[in-house]
Amino acid sequence: MLQRCLLSTRCSSTRQWIRHNSSFPVSRFAELVRRPASQHQIYQSLSTDPYVNLSIEHFLLENAPDDSSILFLYINRPCVVIGRNQNPWLETGLHALYNDRRGSSPENDTAVLVRRRSGGGAVFHDEGNLNYSVISPRTAFTRNKHAEMVVRALHRIGATNTSVNDRHDIVMTPTEPAQADKEEPPFRKVSGSAFKLTRHRALHHGTCLLDSPNINDLGRFLRSPARGYIKAKGVDSVRSPVGNVSSALADSFFSMQTVIDNVVREFAGLYNVHPDAVRRARRALAVDPEVFAGDNWVSGTVGEVQGDQEPDIAKGIAELRSLEWKYTQTPQFTFSTYSHEEDPRERPSLPSSLPPSTRAFLRLKHGAIIESNISLSSDSSVASYQAERVHELLNGQKLHELSVEHWTGILRQGFDTTEADYGHVQALAKHLGGLLDGH
Repeated sequence: MLQRCLLSTRCSSTRQWIRHNSSFPVSRFAELVRRPASQHQIYQSLSTDPYVNLSIEHFLLENAPDDSSILFLYINRPCVVIGRNQNPWLETGLHALYNDRRGSSPENDTAVLVRRRSGGGAVFHDEGNLNYSVISPRTAFTRNKHAEMVVRALHRIGATNTSVNDRHDIVMTPTEPAQADKEEPPFRKVSGSAFKLTRHRALHHGTCLLDSPNINDLGRFLRSPARGYIKAKGVDSVRSPVGNVSSALADSFFSMQTVIDNVVREFAGLYNVHPDAVRRARRALAVDPEVFAGDNWVSGTVGEVQGDQEPDIAKGIAELRSLEWKYTQTPQFTFSTYSHEEDPRERPSLPSSLPPSTRAFLRLKHGAIIESNISLSSDSSVASYQAERVHELLNGQKLHELSVEHWTGILRQGFDTTEADYGHVQALAKHLGGLLDGH
């Protein structure tokens, strides 16, 4: 039987010989990823943990050979994923997400907040959304290349009204002329993309709304009640009407795995991948991680075990879960209940429980308060005194650590009870906490 050496270095000295197209223990995953001969790699994740999947993806980007091409497919539990340079207070409905600032464990059906390492806008993931990631040599990369690959896969299942637009998103147009006459959007977005470029490598990952049960409720997760008060540096999300690919299919039966199989097939055709790699990648019934390899390919399923066994992946998971990564990575921004020179927009009305003289301004850098001006009094000298005292208490505080209770304590201490009615203090604390803490 033909036998070949797997290991790329010290092969003659270690003499570790294997059968062609062999199965490997998951402990060999990192070794196989790094092998110079692993020119084509295809993985499907068995995990629905977004921190695990994004960390495996990052490991592949950082460790695979520079000239290799990789497809990684995964489905996450409900979560909102923001870009590296985005603001969670601006881009998400924190009130609808698991309150990770308070330390309890999330319920299984509670959406979590995730900040990825690539740029782009905020997106919602759930079990009806397929995430695809392609990592390739930077020299061969174009921004539409892999979105068009996914479109070809969607056409194979009958979604022939999908295409790539000039923003590199996949959109779905109405299939019947009558629909377009009913003042419906000319398209519905089914897939957004984000990119990360390194010296030698290009990462393109995207979503694909196939059959999301939350399709009509995304605004609850992606609409911030504080948006009208915040002016931020960084990247704003571009909001578009969205739709499920399944809604465009005449056949009522829809299979996520059929889409996955067709994406694998299109990737294989694009990069001339060996048929054995495709066959191994399409083991849809696998319940445990398993990895296979041939002369120039690696293929199989991955999951939590990679995070348990590979230190670099474990480190990535810990970083993505940390509050410092999620919140203090936020670019500088201001929050203000009143118009000012930097942000002259008209503001939403204050609650009727607050006096018209109420003013609240915050400037934040890396998620920490560096400047503030909060007062209740209509007397300018008293208001200045209030603002000064409150700032002494707020300066340097991390915004994600401030709950309604924290705001109440700080404002009570900063405002003398003879200067501000306690009911107003509570109302202001509740207003600020509701906008900025979300709970």
